[in-house]
Amino acid sequence: MDLNKEIKKLEQIHLEKPQKVFSMYLNTDPSDPEQQGGEWKIHLKNGLNNFESYLQEDGDSEEKRNYWAVKEKVEQFIEENEQHFAKSVVLFATADDTVWFAERFQMPVKTEFYWEETPVLDQLKEMRQSFPKTGIVLTQKQQIKVIDAELGMLNDTQIFELDLNTEDWRQHQGPHRAQPSMGSGGAKSSQGDEYKERFEHNRYRWYKSVAPKIDKLAKKYEWERFYLVGDKEELKDLQDNMNKEAEDMVNKNLLDHEEMHVIDEVIKY
Repeated sequence: MDLNKEIKKLEQIHLEKPQKVFSMYLNTDPSDPEQQGGEWKIHLKNGLNNFESYLQEDGDSEEKRNYWAVKEKVEQFIEENEQHFAKSVVLFATADDTVWFAERFQMPVKTEFYWEETPVLDQLKEMRQSFPKTGIVLTQKQQIKVIDAELGMLNDTQIFELDLNTEDWRQHQGPHRAQPSMGSGGAKSSQGDEYKERFEHNRYRWYKSVAPKIDKLAKKYEWERFYLVGDKEELKDLQDNMNKEAEDMVNKNLLDHEEMHVIDEVIKY
């Protein structure tokens, strides 16, 4: 999802009665003390019913029909997705489906509902500002993992593994393999010291060769900021050869950790 593009589209929406846009920010964060019993369901029900009560009194039958159509879509989305909720749900909708934006996020929001001529985008813009397009690059000797994230969500993962026979970095998508590429037969325990010495001797040259590939990914993903995570000497070698400047260098070994754990560990938002 390109959030900047989505926000620009939503900013162009200006309707007139009886057409209106429903905007919803729903806090579903299970770690929130006020959400321990799934209170978000009560807040959602009350929020939806409040508009319905108001429209019953207002007397505009066409606007009421439009709202009921939107309410049905919202309730269906909630029913189909509630097992996969994270910290929040942000939703914008119209009765005729010209507007439909419904996403689950890993970032908290304040629960709010609106039924107006334009989408209410304040919180979504604040979320984008707090967590723009972000990269996390994790190093562990001959393995490098690249995480692309936005709004606390994982978008993509790329893995670089150094083939010690050819000294080429192999790139592939998805979770890295349990065993690094050490050439045919793999690494034997007796080769440990020899491998370590060889890696330290060639580390700068090898990291210099992979740095342009990571810069290329940074441009492709349009990172507004990125973080380097791993051994401080490895990070220095990589940063020295990259065009893009890291927001921070985190001296931790997190390469084998699950991607969402890495995002939460590295980025405080």
